[in-house]
Amino acid sequence: MSDQFPQVYLARHGETPWTITGQHTGSTDMPLTPKGEQNAAQLQSRLEGLRFAEVWTSPLQRAKRTCQLAGYGKRANTVAELTEWDCGDYEGLTRSEIQEKNPGWNLFQDGCPNGESLTDVATRVTRVVERIRQLDDACLLFAHKHFLQVFAACWLGLPPDTGRHFFLGTAALSIVGYHHSRRDPVIRLWNDRSYLTD
Repeated sequence: MSDQFPQVYLARHGETPWTITGQHTGSTDMPLTPKGEQNAAQLQSRLEGLRFAEVWTSPLQRAKRTCQLAGYGKRANTVAELTEWDCGDYEGLTRSEIQEKNPGWNLFQDGCPNGESLTDVATRVTRVVERIRQLDDACLLFAHKHFLQVFAACWLGLPPDTGRHFFLGTAALSIVGYHHSRRDPVIRLWNDRSYLTD
């Protein structure tokens, strides 16, 4: 049975002002909106009754606040590698604004000038994946859209750029784990927002 293997719960932070406007948010330490706080609190009921050996959060306040409102703030460890993709010169810009400067730009192919490349992010993600694979119990991560997209690809052993296909909404919960053995990584749930009442 696949339930004998540990599962990894992945929570994306709640809504921020820039997720509403579609501005790229990497290292900017944005707060949650009131709706983002409400949705983050709703994660608590979704996770109720589950036990985690480890709870990790990005150091950025949108992830830490989501973690706190979900009921895990006091036991979470801050893990620097969970920080969002550094958007460099494209920080705060929308996709259309970026493409006016750089037609055809794609984050997962081109990265960000004076920020991180896909290789940079995948290197951080791989370190996190390797740490998690050493655990024998479930863990819970609070992180960010692009980080978690790359995480999903790396977890499955796919090229990191395939992460662009794993859409993820704010305050969404996903689960990765294993199937027949630890050599058989799978996605068990992705982008679950069914518990949110907007």
